[in-house]
Amino acid sequence: MFKKFRGGHLIDEYQKEKQIRKDKKALQRMIKFIIALTISLVVWLVPTASFGIDGLTVVEQRVIATFCFATLMWVLEPIPSWTTSVLIVVILLFTCSDSALSWLVDMDEAQLGELISYKSIMSCFAHPVIMLFIGGFVLAIAATKSGLDVKLAKVLLKPFGTKSENVLLGFLLVTGIFSMFLSNTATAAMMLAFLTPVLKSLPANGKGKVALTMAIPVGANVGGIGTPIGTPPNAIAISFLNDPAGMNMEIGFGQWMMVMVPFALLLLVLAWFVLRNLFPFTQKTIELKIEGESKTDWQSIVVYVTFAITILLWMSDSITGINSNVVAMLPVGVFAACGILTRQDLEEINWSVLWMVAGGFALGVALQDTGLAKHLIATIPFNTWPPILMILGSGLLCYAMANFISHTATANLLIPILALAGMSAAENLAPLGGVSTLLIGVALGSSLAMLLPISTPPNALAHSTGLIEQKEMMKVGIIMGLLGLVLGYAILIVVGKAGLF
Repeated sequence: MFKKFRGGHLIDEYQKEKQIRKDKKALQRMIKFIIALTISLVVWLVPTASFGIDGLTVVEQRVIATFCFATLMWVLEPIPSWTTSVLIVVILLFTCSDSALSWLVDMDEAQLGELISYKSIMSCFAHPVIMLFIGGFVLAIAATKSGLDVKLAKVLLKPFGTKSENVLLGFLLVTGIFSMFLSNTATAAMMLAFLTPVLKSLPANGKGKVALTMAIPVGANVGGIGTPIGTPPNAIAISFLNDPAGMNMEIGFGQWMMVMVPFALLLLVLAWFVLRNLFPFTQKTIELKIEGESKTDWQSIVVYVTFAITILLWMSDSITGINSNVVAMLPVGVFAACGILTRQDLEEINWSVLWMVAGGFALGVALQDTGLAKHLIATIPFNTWPPILMILGSGLLCYAMANFISHTATANLLIPILALAGMSAAENLAPLGGVSTLLIGVALGSSLAMLLPISTPPNALAHSTGLIEQKEMMKVGIIMGLLGLVLGYAILIVVGKAGLF
């Protein structure tokens, strides 16, 4: 009955090829790491005079080298981006802080320069913006556990009826609204799950499938613009704009939403026109069947009420006087006390994103506390640059970089430097909306970067369905990027000049 299996050699060959591919990738990562390390060490070890910056100290040179290391590691990605952020914090602690290795700081104080307080570096892991994101993640976890996400999806999609083009608009708007308060990746995954049965009912050769599938990443990426917690670059920009030791602009959660939510909704409607024209439906109607039920036990009711109160407090922070970072702790406290938030739920929080953002904050602290910021401002004549070049150039650079590396990494690299440039050239930037246009424009550029499957997790999820070709994603990404940047900068300039930001 049983015969000897004769395909064993094929399995062995497959395993060998798999191991070869694995070893090849490991070698490529190692080469990238060595390149990043070598260049950074050269920057670290060359004489300080070679930088052409008067008064540059040893500690400031080490910060420049660390910044080079971060840039190369985030661009080349030999290790995960969040790991690079953790390394940045460790490097700064052991080489540039007031608790650094003694043999690295045992020199003349004038030559060494100003050391960074180790407490300032470590506090980046508990920055108020980190707390804001933790509150957002906890809300997302509770919404999923209670079925609130399913309930909201059903309620919000119902008004769009069954006409195909209206259903497309519904998915764009609902995905966008969800991603303003929940993780873009989680939102995209949830909405793609709702979309799967819909796609099965559409003709196999119709382009409507492409339109509906593309609506998810577009909605998630654009929707994230609407709130400070919608995407990490928003929070990074706000942290520098609101820094009491810096610009101290006191931009509130509600103030941000007042400007950016209408812009995000306008962009989503424009995306609807783009998608319906690029990928027209052949089937005129679609029946929506969203699986899942919302719960009605007391814990779920607590989630519903807390969710609503938290969002209302965020939107009315200028009236209540409660900082949005403080409000973010409300759901954490309530859900923990009621047993809704468990130890297992805490493990689901995307800690890698939080550590990634913390690494960027640590770079910002290093630039300020070592005095490197002042030296750069004095050396580079930012105030002589044309304001339009500084603003549009930074936005386009961010957009270009964020299509290929993490949006958060891009913002972490550009925003600390541009914050220095903005403070030095504040008078020149005033006719174009001021420093807020510069920094928020960078956050905007990162959110609009959606050319490729690797550009954002929502793009990758949508592409994994097999319904979208890369050229189709690129076509939509280019159009949305251009529309978003043109409209975004126009709005930021008007708002900035009016003093709303």
